[in-house]
Amino acid sequence: MTTANEIADKIATEHSLTKAQSKAIVAAVFAAITTAATSGTESSIPGFGKFKVKDTPEREARNPGTGAVIKIAAARKLAFTPAKALKDALNK
Repeated sequence: MTTANEIADKIATEHSLTKAQSKAIVAAVFAAITTAATSGTESSIPGFGKFKVKDTPEREARNPGTGAVIKIAAARKLAFTPAKALKDALNK
């Protein structure tokens, strides 16, 4: 697993930045994606993919232990669609 700190360390090394500067950059990117998602806007990073908010409707489900029917509330979720370049890189 790659963490935000590992991404920031790699950016700092490759671009001659301090770790604090690169952590601020990574945090700013994540904050921009979060802001766009909370406002319902799609975020697109060319060559990487798109982050899009999707609405899921209310639905009924069953508790597997008791068999009781429960209602699952409607919700919003963040979906990621990889770009073709990323898909191609994964399937080399």
